[in-house]
Amino acid sequence: MTEAQRIKQATYHLWTFTASKMMATLGSNVLAFGISLYILAMTGSAASFAMNMICSILPRALIAPFVGYMADNYSKKRIILLAQVGTIMIVSGLLLYTELVGLSVYAVYVTTVFSTICAAFSGITFTSAISALVGPERLQKAMSFNQMSMSIAAIGGPVIGGMMYGFFSMKVFLIVHIAAYIIAFCLEATMNFKLYSTKEETEQKETVWAGLKGGYDYIKQQKIVKTIMWVALWINLFFSAIAVGGTYIVVEVLKVKATHFGFIEGASAVGMLMASLYFATRPEVKAPLRFSKISLLLLAGSIGFTVIPLVTALSYSMLVGYYIVLYFIFAIFEMGINMPIGVYMQKLIAEEYRGRVFGLMETMSMAMMPLGMMVYGILYDTLPATLILLTTSISVIAITLVLLPTAILKEAHPEFYRQKKKQLVNKTI
Repeated sequence: MTEAQRIKQATYHLWTFTASKMMATLGSNVLAFGISLYILAMTGSAASFAMNMICSILPRALIAPFVGYMADNYSKKRIILLAQVGTIMIVSGLLLYTELVGLSVYAVYVTTVFSTICAAFSGITFTSAISALVGPERLQKAMSFNQMSMSIAAIGGPVIGGMMYGFFSMKVFLIVHIAAYIIAFCLEATMNFKLYSTKEETEQKETVWAGLKGGYDYIKQQKIVKTIMWVALWINLFFSAIAVGGTYIVVEVLKVKATHFGFIEGASAVGMLMASLYFATRPEVKAPLRFSKISLLLLAGSIGFTVIPLVTALSYSMLVGYYIVLYFIFAIFEMGINMPIGVYMQKLIAEEYRGRVFGLMETMSMAMMPLGMMVYGILYDTLPATLILLTTSISVIAITLVLLPTAILKEAHPEFYRQKKKQLVNKTI
């Protein structure tokens, strides 16, 4: 294949990858929105809502290292396509069960577990394959385009879900999800996952244990990777306060209507879209870990502002408008954390280890979330939300400052800090 043909194929991958992610995310978001409101309507409990979120996280956290091993040792394209087929069959099974027996909370929990496992195979394998699909020069653009597509889908998902909730049954939500994944499957089937691959194919495969140990040993040699994993471990525990509490506070405590809550969640997607456009049109961040630390501190501080509607008398329209702005800001800061680190890690990690490293990182980053969701689900049912949110905000700021001191940032980006010091010296002369 000539370089011109490779560039043409990579450009095709940019758009195909973007479109497939948008369709799959749109279907997932519409279904997730409907299911979350269904569970709250049936139970009225934050703990029940948290249980479904645990079902969407715990299986992925447990299976992620094995998925990483599979992605590094077997055909990425085959893994992704089989995972998409699995998702279609699982949701189709829930649709059939609903038609014959009727929808139940426990059926939703079971479906969430198995679809989460399929999503782990698809998501981690895709993450490890991005560089091979588009090449290192287009990496930030590819990740930005991918996030833009997911943001567009995330804008449409809650809005469509909010409008559908009052007029259609859960069967329609399931049908939309199935149709979206069929389209995504057809697009992904046309992609060449070895376009920019530098990995040599070997007949002899590592055993699962040897492969996992190799990934773990590789991580031990990368101090910055270990630091990022520890930050993710603790931060994801505390950010369960928003994952669980956001929907519970807005819908159950403040009694915001389902349609309006769809617009609130849609604002988060708009924020991600704006941030994605920013990263897609600018050079790579020079010191991504430093950039992410600043964004994390800003996000932690903004969590404290979620208590204002709980302690002040706002009109209904002001209440909805306030949370629209707040969710927009949350998304901007979240992208400021994830995008620079994502590009940095893609370039830092060798291709033959990416699947295992990203799998182990995902396990570490998600390990605390099920515990956090269950704890926060119970806390929101027993303690004032204002106390929970303010304590969480302070805790995240403290953990960020402890785990990401300036010394770590200088080690991660020595050239940036040398240049900064040189500029400072020149100014004083």
